[in-house]
Amino acid sequence: MDELYDGPFCILSVVDNHNFKRLMYEVLDHDATQADVIAFFQRFQAILLERGLSLRGITTDGSELYPKAIEQVFGPIPHQLCEFHVLKALNKAVLKAVSGVRKTLSAQKPSLPRGRPSKQTRKLVHKAQRIQHKVSDLFSHRFLFVKRHLTPTELQTLQHITRGLPHLRTLRKIMDEVYRLFDRRCRVSTAVAKLTRLRQKVNNSRVKQALQALFSPNLEKALTFLDDKLLPSTSNAVERGNRRYRKMQKSVYRVRSFSNISNRIALDMFREAFAQSRFLTLQLLHHNRATSPPSPSR
Repeated sequence: MDELYDGPFCILSVVDNHNFKRLMYEVLDHDATQADVIAFFQRFQAILLERGLSLRGITTDGSELYPKAIEQVFGPIPHQLCEFHVLKALNKAVLKAVSGVRKTLSAQKPSLPRGRPSKQTRKLVHKAQRIQHKVSDLFSHRFLFVKRHLTPTELQTLQHITRGLPHLRTLRKIMDEVYRLFDRRCRVSTAVAKLTRLRQKVNNSRVKQALQALFSPNLEKALTFLDDKLLPSTSNAVERGNRRYRKMQKSVYRVRSFSNISNRIALDMFREAFAQSRFLTLQLLHHNRATSPPSPSR
């Protein structure tokens, strides 16, 4: 489940993660409220009951619109927060900490007089060059602090650019432990126990202020999928539909009104419903064309 904002309009969508098909949508002419989400869920629940189906789990982003609405309409079902959005917040905090280190190093560069360096200022010039080289390396290779898997070469580069900066190495080690929390080989209880120990470790380190996002309660909710193999860890299914809508909107400028938005999404769902039959038809046509005898030349 996700919402997509387009100017004054808001599109609520429910997508099946296993076949990436939109099940239901609603276009609002205002920003979504919790009452809108509850009413939308109630209509979706009625459709499920008519078909003898039930909702076993749902994945959303970290919006505050969903938790109370899900509990009120569907009851205590597993609610998974998108792993991507949670890790994005942590990665942003780590990159911000690296940026702070770069600013601190830049402030330590000695001020030099204009002109060619003299014998008295040569040492200061070398110091300024070393600091600038360190700052440039931290900027060029900042992705190494948040990348999930590092190659041996990247590990050597990371060790080189963090020489003399032990707290940055600590940040990288903490991110490794965060990524291990989302390993499907463990259960939620095991991951939560690891998270508790990790928070205690961060609480007693220099990087506590930089990693406040690690203490967010959303992190526990992002581990729900570990106990359910069918529950998706990310909301990529609905985000994929949103990206397709954005792409379509660039080529069809008139999709800016309430009726046109509704009609275009309905047409998109209609095409999805017959996608399999169209694929089989095209396969049959290509097969017949390939196996048919060539026409006699005149």
